[in-house]
Amino acid sequence: TFDIDANGIVNVTAKDMGTGKEQNITITSSTNMSKEDVEKAVREAEQFAAEDARRKEEVDTRNQADQMVYQTEKTLEEMGDKLDAGDKANIEGELNKVKEALKGTDTQAIKDATEALTRAFYAVSEKLYSQAGAQPGPDMGGAAGGATGATNNGGDDNVVDADYEVVDDNNK
Repeated sequence: TFDIDANGIVNVTAKDMGTGKEQNITITSSTNMSKEDVEKAVREAEQFAAEDARRKEEVDTRNQADQMVYQTEKTLEEMGDKLDAGDKANIEGELNKVKEALKGTDTQAIKDATEALTRAFYAVSEKLYSQAGAQPGPDMGGAAGGATGATNNGGDDNVVDADYEVVDDNNK
């Protein structure tokens, strides 16, 4: 077990359950910060808060750009053959702009390039998904199985599902 008191002193106790032997140790701080040192540390933290926030924003922006670059490259690799040449060239152009911006230190340029890539990527993705939705997939190809005789009577959407049993007349 361990216990930390209000002064920051740690008391650690260990007991061997098999033999019943117990040992304990007390850990104390070798130096305490004076009030002046604490106040100085607080002032320094306040002084550098704006710089820390700017640096955090820069890191977050770079991470977001890296993630978008990865996602775009992966999608181009998987779906590149399904894209129009113009769309693919547009995406690759925006992708290269983000990569170039990442080489520099201008956070706003990285942000702008990432947003442009994101818009282009989503526009092309939307186009791909709408094309995929319009084409019948391998499971939906034409009228399959028992649905060959089904017709739509005047747009009536009232469909009734029914259970049925196949009766084999040969076994009677």
